Amino acid sequence: MGFFDGLRRGRESDFDSGNAATNSIELTKRHDRVSLTKQGAATGHLRINLAWRMRTSDFGGSQRESLLRHPFKALKPPEVLGHSQSMVNVDLDLGCLYELQDGTKGVVQPLGGYLGDVNGAPYVKLSGDDRFGSASGETMYVNLDHRDAIKRLLVFVYIYDQTPAFDRTHAIVTLYPSNGPRIEIGLDERHPQARSCAVVMIENVKGEMVVRREVKFVYGFQAELDRLYGWGLQWGRGFKAKAER
Repeated sequence: MGFFDGLRRGRESDFDSGNAATNSIELTKRHDRVSLTKQGAATGHLRINLAWRMRTSDFGGSQRESLLRHPFKALKPPEVLGHSQSMVNVDLDLGCLYELQDGTKGVVQPLGGYLGDVNGAPYVKLSGDDRFGSASGETMYVNLDHRDAIKRLLVFVYIYDQTPAFDRTHAIVTLYPSNGPRIEIGLDERHPQARSCAVVMIENVKGEMVVRREVKFVYGFQAELDRLYGWGLQWGRGFKAKAER
């Protein structure tokens, strides 16, 4: 959603073709899915990015006041704006539960070093782990040239430590297809005790690659997401190696 669109609250964006001004589609509860196949975007690498910022109320000032004083801040790219505030004690991670057509199931995530493979199964790869809120955030790639091997992918966000970050941050997951508008899913709901959130499902439905908004917050971690969506994996306690700045 563009800055001026945000000022016109009664106006609805064009769901199918995206917003002409921003070249983006925002998935909402009302308009919750889009077909990559119908948009000619079901090939090449699908880039998935997680970015976040602290909620402005946590810094003692409203966003409206900030925009009135510094109106050009609204024109900054989403990734830069998403990390313009300090991210002390916040560690949001991007992950993906995958199921392939041959029945293979697993997870791609920073925890445990399960970074995946973009050229071989599961055709999903995480570029790394952003511990400190860098400008680029966390990025995952899906090789849609192998879409026939993919049954479903559940992209999720979780909190590694015990910080109630979903109540303190505004996070956004953006999908960048090889063709057409980007797809944005905002995590704006307040869930103070939530530790994980199922964000979006990418599913092969009779050969058509469909992206569907989920945005379901849970109070547990990956095992609870697994139970919610019936993945059937075995989970254990995981740890990260000590981060170096």
